Amino acid sequence: MPSKLYGNFLIKALNKEVDFDTDTIKVALLSSSYTPDQDVHDYFNDVSTYEVSGTGYTAGGNTLASKTVTYDSANNVIVLDAADTTWASSTITARYAVIYDATGTSSTSTLIGYIDFGSDQSSTNGNFTITYDSTGIVRITVA
Repeated sequence: MPSKLYGNFLIKALNKEVDFDTDTIKVALLSSSYTPDQDVHDYFNDVSTYEVSGTGYTAGGNTLASKTVTYDSANNVIVLDAADTTWASSTITARYAVIYDATGTSSTSTLIGYIDFGSDQSSTNGNFTITYDSTGIVRITVA
């Protein structure tokens, strides 16, 4: 499931406010009460009130591991990717996952993109895993 970008992410990246390679990039889970707004939501504090809670889930989400930024010259696409994310032995229900640059302050933690699972997804004392799209978490076409 590919993610959708938040509108301000590219501006923040070009202004050197977000460095996908070296910054702490996290993924947090949100409930079905959240309504994505790619044009208005730009920092984690815009979405944090919708964050899920449950056994095995820590507020703020998990840090992405094995992050990569590559350029696919055959298709003119920049690809941001990372290892799949798992909350082990968890009891969670979530509709969305939000990827963001975690600065330690929610009002300066830039939203990068979000994934809509299509419906509530749950785990009950088991693994809640996000399997990122095989073509990357974020794909930016260079025209």
